[in-house]
Amino acid sequence: MRAALSLARRGLGNTAPNPTVGCILVKNGMVVGRGWTQPGGRPHAEAMALEQAGAAASGATAYVTLEPCAHQGVTPPCAEALVAANIKRCVVALEDPDERVAGKGLKILKQAGINIEKNVLKKEAWRTNLGFLKRITEHRPEFTLKLATDRDGHIPPRGAEGEAKWITSSEARRRGHLLRAQHDAVIFGIGTVLDDDPKYTCRLAGCHENSTVRVLLDTRLRIPQDSKLLKSLADAPLWIVCGADANAGRIHDLEIQGVTVISAAHLNDGRPDLVWLAGELAKRGLNRVLVEAGPAIVSGFLQAGLVDAVQWFRADKALGADSVPAFNDVAGKTLGEKLASGPETVLNAGPDHLEIYHL
Repeated sequence: MRAALSLARRGLGNTAPNPTVGCILVKNGMVVGRGWTQPGGRPHAEAMALEQAGAAASGATAYVTLEPCAHQGVTPPCAEALVAANIKRCVVALEDPDERVAGKGLKILKQAGINIEKNVLKKEAWRTNLGFLKRITEHRPEFTLKLATDRDGHIPPRGAEGEAKWITSSEARRRGHLLRAQHDAVIFGIGTVLDDDPKYTCRLAGCHENSTVRVLLDTRLRIPQDSKLLKSLADAPLWIVCGADANAGRIHDLEIQGVTVISAAHLNDGRPDLVWLAGELAKRGLNRVLVEAGPAIVSGFLQAGLVDAVQWFRADKALGADSVPAFNDVAGKTLGEKLASGPETVLNAGPDHLEIYHL
């Protein structure tokens, strides 16, 4: 099952709105087939493993990280495919809460006389598919907060240029691009766009095809027409969340260019309400969203209780008197309380290190 979960994690960031699943078929102590959910959500893991195994699947044990699907979609139900392949046993890490499945897949297997074992490495499987599970049960995606600060939790002031705006090393920045590839979308604000003119694409070698959706919070549609975001629409989708009273002509022009414009139904202090936004992103099929933004948006997500994980890149240096906190005092207190027990994992990132927290 650990091997199946490792396969499942290969699909993080490119299977939405589907979950990412891993499947391994074992017969006589040998792996005869393996698969994981492919980009776009299909083929499913079980279909891949069964195709690889062929006739050897008969009599095998299937290790699956999520209950096999039971509904007819673009592809046939995986539960029925496992039955047709004549497997003898199915070990499942986690039941699927989607009402189209929700025990129906296991029922199909059981009625066919297949032995079933459930809840093997359930916690690990739950964490792997947390985004999908939250979208189904809580109607919001999983949000990961990405921070890059000095050792004191500070960032450069607005307007910093050249080397002054880089806090962490090139190795840490590559890990940051990997995070983008592993999420369905990245959220940021118009302040960052006006200051830095970023692209927010994944530029890690081998991951260019992972078209992370870029979600810009821009209430008054101030995005410059010559911004790198608009020049790179062929590289990755761009969604802009604006206020309901935003200029209709500007909205039309952006949509003509290929931008998806979302009018916020609810605002807080002139900004899109983040709880509303979470629900809207879930409706649009996003499972995993990376928050890679300035202090105001970071603080907003923390204070709204929407942060599920933190990936904190911390440089072993202090930026000095001109630096500013990466979040406001209230959010900092909230974050400090949540992270008090310390990181689950600490990884090296060149001269810097990455602290990983799951909340």
